[in-house]
Amino acid sequence: MTERSPNEVATSAEAMSMQHQHHHDHDSSAPDGEPGPPRKPKQEQEPASDEVTEVAPGIVRTQLPISMPGLGHVNCYVLEDERGIAVVDPGLPGQESWDHLVDRLTRAGHAVDDVHTVVVTHSHPDHFGGAMRLRHEAGAEIVTHETFRTIFDTADLDDHEDSEELDVNSADDRAAAMERWFSKPSPWGGRRAGPSPEFMERIRGADGSAGALFATPRPTQPLVDGQTIKLARREWVAMHTPGHTYDHLCLYDPEFGVVLTGDHVLPSITPHISGMAPEADPLDLFFGSLRRMAEITDVSIALPAHGHPFVDLRGRAEHIIEHHEERLDVIRDAVPDLPNGTVAAFMRVLFRERSWGEMAESETYAHLEHLRERGELVRHFDEGMAHYTPVG
Repeated sequence: MTERSPNEVATSAEAMSMQHQHHHDHDSSAPDGEPGPPRKPKQEQEPASDEVTEVAPGIVRTQLPISMPGLGHVNCYVLEDERGIAVVDPGLPGQESWDHLVDRLTRAGHAVDDVHTVVVTHSHPDHFGGAMRLRHEAGAEIVTHETFRTIFDTADLDDHEDSEELDVNSADDRAAAMERWFSKPSPWGGRRAGPSPEFMERIRGADGSAGALFATPRPTQPLVDGQTIKLARREWVAMHTPGHTYDHLCLYDPEFGVVLTGDHVLPSITPHISGMAPEADPLDLFFGSLRRMAEITDVSIALPAHGHPFVDLRGRAEHIIEHHEERLDVIRDAVPDLPNGTVAAFMRVLFRERSWGEMAESETYAHLEHLRERGELVRHFDEGMAHYTPVG
């Protein structure tokens, strides 16, 4: 495998943390704020295996290594047909992940030139990282949901007159896009934990390698909900499943009962639900998407982006809903003691101290907004900070 320079390693690692990338297994809140017992590692945290395994007819599971809080690998599925192969979620940007991808394809009996389609389940870099290189080297189509967008898309930066002129695959413009993203205040008034000056200098100094490290996919085949696509010699139905991200895409194979769940439904952890989402109530969207998963009656196997394949998709989706309903109850129970509470105050109730920070505040805000949308809380701002009070 090709070794990366220390600067490239640091750049990739910090970039991932900057993009709201990690998942939560949601520590139970501790009334006294004391740390809980050591947690047993989750299957999503297991290091990547170099084995390739057939998990469904015409579908091979491979794993690519990633290093993020709560995650040790991403499952890159290889779907085989008479035209070659489609790959689902081809790992992180950068040479190291690319080398692992090439190795896994070789172990599965394929080459990069065999890739005719790349499916990207959503706009996080451990899922889209290799997509543009596969487009350039194999001519692969890039399939996403039609709403696919990353934090670098200039539509998110439209407060600036020149945003449409930014080329976010160039070093200077990508740095400008990142700075603009993190200069946005959080909707609850919390301080954004933006990139360090040293990190920004590495981005600007990346020159020609910036595109290879951070290339943003340009979908060639955007799908709408209910649209079908032929992969692995059969038709798959696109399912728009907003929640973890608004652009999240799952694929359902009614012939064999296979569901590619991406990060929407994972076997033992739950995905982060961001309060930074542009939608008014991302948690409500997530609930709706989970109920759609639970309504699929003929599932033979669910193939997640992290962790192991599993069978009881309905039970897992319902369990995730129950988990978030329990967290909403924790907030309801805390309201009498926090009658004018800030997001940070409620965060300390929902999360153990080891999880405190912007990610936890963001998810707390999403839960508070869900209760506000349901008419249970009122929000007002005092010196730029959101406060929540009970209705009446």
